[in-house]
Amino acid sequence: MTNKIRKAVNNIFELNLKVKKSEPILVFTDGFNKELKKIGKMVYEAGKEYSSNMKYIEFHSTGCHGTEPPEELWEAAFGSHTVNNFKKNKLLKLLLQKKIGEKRLAEVESIIKSNKQDAVKAVIAISYYSTSHTRFRHLLNKICGTRYASMPLFDEKMLSGAMTVDWKNMHKRTKAIARIVNRYENIEIKCPKGTSLSFSIKGRKALSDTGIITKPGQFSNLPAGEVYLAPLEGTAKGKLVLQWAPTRKLKSPVIVYVEKGMVLKLEGKEPYVKMLEDKLNEKKENRNIAELGIGTNDKAKRPDNILESEKIMGTIHLAFGDNSSFGGKVSTPFHQDFVFFNPTVKLMSKGGKQRLLIEKGKLLLK
Repeated sequence: MTNKIRKAVNNIFELNLKVKKSEPILVFTDGFNKELKKIGKMVYEAGKEYSSNMKYIEFHSTGCHGTEPPEELWEAAFGSHTVNNFKKNKLLKLLLQKKIGEKRLAEVESIIKSNKQDAVKAVIAISYYSTSHTRFRHLLNKICGTRYASMPLFDEKMLSGAMTVDWKNMHKRTKAIARIVNRYENIEIKCPKGTSLSFSIKGRKALSDTGIITKPGQFSNLPAGEVYLAPLEGTAKGKLVLQWAPTRKLKSPVIVYVEKGMVLKLEGKEPYVKMLEDKLNEKKENRNIAELGIGTNDKAKRPDNILESEKIMGTIHLAFGDNSSFGGKVSTPFHQDFVFFNPTVKLMSKGGKQRLLIEKGKLLLK
């Protein structure tokens, strides 16, 4: 392990999470590949210097971003008493399948509140498939006050790249962008390759992903660096031109037509079209235009890994599927982001006031 990598790993505990010796900390990976297992165990071993109560779980891959993790992880995070109560009241299956209604969700929250002393204080999620958009993560944050670092698709190169960012400066920049966005009600996006999308954000709040997860209930990706929000359902319209899949450049563009907040149809000769269509056809909710994100990390450079590419300063990303964990109303076991380069982003208020936030990939903060 190089000094730069060692510092980045130590920063997860010292700077990002500010772990205390007595705190129970959970590190997990889905064991998708050998590199993830290696990183998970490396982080777990490093954590023993900072916490006397480290847990490590490796589970079978869920196969999709936004799918709830298995029972064993719920038990490791919330405690066996909580999970046993879920089973007793026939709640666990509904949770895992994302089929739980508001009334039964209230029962879940009540059980967790009664046993929240059993929950871990911080989670470091190094699974290939993201747990960011899950009830698992949301309930840990909301009810237990658990700090949550989500690191899907993570690889070792990030420890010497995007994870070396000046965290203080990025925090300041990200918060400033969120404040600007929250003054407006509508957004228009245009990109050089043909993307053109507009939607309302009325009543929605732009949130900051800064990597500083030191207060109870905070959540962030690592590497971090984005402002994100849920567009108002039913309002997005236009066309997206995808040039990148989550982990590779597409051989030819994929055209996505959007009407009334939903993906209407896809066009393109790329094999990825079939893969994406299959996911969108599983549930109508998967077609929801779920998220707009704005990258703010000036050390993020790689376009071939969505965890890092969506953080590249001056990019935007748009996601389909679930947005229930950050202000939206759509719950589905699917959430997929796509990054767009050199965008122009215009903000508009109800009274007609306009502001360019990004022009051809350059952030305009002054």
